[in-house]
Amino acid sequence: MKMEPPPPPIITDDVAHQFFPFFKVYKDGRVERFMPSEKHPPCDDPNSSVRSKDVVISSEPVVSARVFMPRIPNNPEKKLPLVVYIHGGGFSIASAFHSGYHKYVSSLVVEANVIAVSVDYRLAPEHPIPACYDDSWAVLKWVASHANRDGPDPWLNSHADLGRVFLAGDSAGANISHNMISRVGSTGLPGVKIVGVALVHPYFGGTEDDKMWLYMCPENGGLDDPRLKPAVEDLRKLECERVLVFVAGKDHLRERGTCYVEALKGSGWKGTVEIVEHEEERHVFHLMKPESEKAVDLMNRLVSFIDQAG
Repeated sequence: MKMEPPPPPIITDDVAHQFFPFFKVYKDGRVERFMPSEKHPPCDDPNSSVRSKDVVISSEPVVSARVFMPRIPNNPEKKLPLVVYIHGGGFSIASAFHSGYHKYVSSLVVEANVIAVSVDYRLAPEHPIPACYDDSWAVLKWVASHANRDGPDPWLNSHADLGRVFLAGDSAGANISHNMISRVGSTGLPGVKIVGVALVHPYFGGTEDDKMWLYMCPENGGLDDPRLKPAVEDLRKLECERVLVFVAGKDHLRERGTCYVEALKGSGWKGTVEIVEHEEERHVFHLMKPESEKAVDLMNRLVSFIDQAG
């Protein structure tokens, strides 16, 4: 008997959910992003100032990262600090492979003379939160697997100083970075010492964006969910010595960033926290105009924060 092919899927333009400027979800389940990511290829030219390559952290689920390494110094025995960078984008757009993030992390690697691992976590809403947190944790454990110099990546085995590790991220990536350092404080990360965390224009709830976060995280604790609004007990046990928070004067997340700093100071945490504000600037301005005076200042302060590790 002749088998007829299945009918084509019915596509409707009816929108079930819309969260501008990130994405909308149609009633048939399709997701349309308003800012699709342009992938930038890695560059493994040994003569370039920065080499980069993509690595698979996990095949099920699929988790990837991009590793960056500066030109090898004259003393190849010298170990370099390692920065784990977590990109922003409302938990739903962008990528470690996005051209803007590739260029920014490359610049950080050159300026700070560090190795960097840029996390490519799965995006909501197709992969609901906590996928982004779980994937970032998987990358941290992958980094820790190099503690005995026998991990899967030769660059980290030969050149990374896992006693000088930093976390950094912007916007949603700053939120994830905080949650990672909180998780290290709760469960530990043997073989790794995280010296500091840099949070650029962090998202910690308290805005209209909360509706989107709650939609992307079906199993949540409401507006007081500690992943959204850090709890005092989580702040108290952050497993690092220093925290640097950047805010921008015209950023709708500015108040939440300053509240985070005040809550951290009053939590009983034993480390030091610093806040830097760039007036008259908007959210993630440093990515939009990286050559501007204030973006250069942000980069310089981030480099200085890392350099203090010695």
